[in-house]
Amino acid sequence: MIVFAVIGVVNTGTYYGPYLVFLTRFPYLVAHILATAISMTGSFFLNAHFTYRTRPTWRKFLLFPLTNAANFVVTTAGVYVLVDLLHLDSRYAPLLASLAAIPVTFVVSRRIMLPKAETDGIA
Repeated sequence: MIVFAVIGVVNTGTYYGPYLVFLTRFPYLVAHILATAISMTGSFFLNAHFTYRTRPTWRKFLLFPLTNAANFVVTTAGVYVLVDLLHLDSRYAPLLASLAAIPVTFVVSRRIMLPKAETDGIA
């Protein structure tokens, strides 16, 4: 999970840069959606190679957005709560929201990236 978290930090950077750029032209939720879409492919290959040490396949690649869907739901809800309800600055809200998504995304990605036999008995 440590390698997953480190890759998450790298992926957060590849997300956050475009997010800040898009934020200058779009509302924060549109900026969030666009930046999430950009960071997804790199995340797949980094996790396949470093976290799970598995060969990337089309099947895994096509299923991988489910991990991002889990991340997207948690971070989008978090960004909304932090910005609209708690009035946190929209430039910083995604960073805090992404912390809550790490464990959820890890569980989902492990199920996709590793064969069932390798995930049995692992919480």
